[in-house]
Amino acid sequence: MGVEQLPFSFAIMNPRPLDLLDLPTVYHFRGEAASLDSTRLLTRGNPLGAAGFMSYFNPARHLYSAIMQDNGTTLLGGVIQTNGDSFAKLVYLAPATALTHPDVPVLIEHLSAEAGKWGAFHVLAEVNEDSEAFPALRKAGFSVYAWQRIWDVSHIALSETPGGWNQAKSVNLPAVQSLYHQIVPPLLQPVEPTPRRAVGLVCADGSKCYVNVSYGVYGIVLMPLIHPEATDVAMKLTNLLTHLPNRRGRPVYLCVRSYQAWLEPALEDLGGKASSRQAVMVKHLARMVKDEQSLRATQPAGVSVQPSRVSHVEMNKNE
Repeated sequence: MGVEQLPFSFAIMNPRPLDLLDLPTVYHFRGEAASLDSTRLLTRGNPLGAAGFMSYFNPARHLYSAIMQDNGTTLLGGVIQTNGDSFAKLVYLAPATALTHPDVPVLIEHLSAEAGKWGAFHVLAEVNEDSEAFPALRKAGFSVYAWQRIWDVSHIALSETPGGWNQAKSVNLPAVQSLYHQIVPPLLQPVEPTPRRAVGLVCADGSKCYVNVSYGVYGIVLMPLIHPEATDVAMKLTNLLTHLPNRRGRPVYLCVRSYQAWLEPALEDLGGKASSRQAVMVKHLARMVKDEQSLRATQPAGVSVQPSRVSHVEMNKNE
């Protein structure tokens, strides 16, 4: 009695976490990662570099990377959540030559599910609009919520005027949050949460300019919140670059989101160099629901409350 063999077999690529045995594979693809987090790339370099790879094995960090392999095909991807953030970010997909593979959306879904275990409400990704990763992200449930350009402002001529920016302090936080609510569209605010700490730089002559600063070994990235009513913006930006703390010769980049696009002509006039336009995409993992809760009224000490008595009155049917 023979055993009938099926004419076709279908292999399923299942994502799994990276382990140390995957080090040769990661090394092989170290130059083929497509970054999905521009700030991390510009400040920390290649996400598949030696330092970046080893950080995935730190259990204290919300940093996860997965691999899929089958029949000679290898797919890699990573996701990260910074402590306290309500969102996570896709870090990379690799190799860049395989982004059209039909299992890439499966890998992205797997990474997003891992972020959901951390309590993230959204997963973000930044991708060039002509990237082959764009369709895969759409298939995995991502949608565009903003556009951005990264401007290289490293070579803008420096100013000789005194600095007009100060390190933000806790006393500046209400003004920074107010500026955020004036600039970031309401539909985007659930995705880009209100700043909870004043960790950047504020303009000294008022509350209309704030810049968040991200430092790294390879560069510095500035994320501005500048009100359209601010005056002398070009001069303010030049002063910012001139007196930027701890620059140490590193390249400086400025990220301009679509709701701040009016800054781009000033940057171009100053000599900044713009990168290709990127789509900032989001996948919603959960929706925060604010449930009403009943609170028990506390009775002040020494005060007694007597129940009210309602008399029942019978009406005379003859009246």
